[in-house]
Amino acid sequence: MTKSTRIAAAVGVLFVGIAVASTSAWIGSPNRTTYITFNQAVALPNVELAAGTYIFEVANPDTSANVVRVMSPDRLKVHFQGFTNATTRPNGMPADAVVSLGEAARGTAPRINAWYAVGADDGRQFIYGK
Repeated sequence: MTKSTRIAAAVGVLFVGIAVASTSAWIGSPNRTTYITFNQAVALPNVELAAGTYIFEVANPDTSANVVRVMSPDRLKVHFQGFTNATTRPNGMPADAVVSLGEAARGTAPRINAWYAVGADDGRQFIYGK
């Protein structure tokens, strides 16, 4: 692992810690609504989210649960809505961690690889193009 890769991984861990520290969830809600606050920009497929608070939720919980919607805290703006894949929470990931982040080049927002509702063993993995 190169020095820059280790630094990027450490930054990713820091973002996860910040996201974990500032979340709240409606546990038991079928759409797994989760409020997440980021202190720096993060990325989802085809969109960059500025620092701030966002609502993450499953848009179609009564069917396949494969669409995730990310909205402003007042629900007036949809920042992202897209298909995802089911994923399992990685071994050792704390139950209160709500996102896993990928590496990012210096000066770019790290990608959110997956979102997990608080306490859930499964989550939703975002699908990025090549």
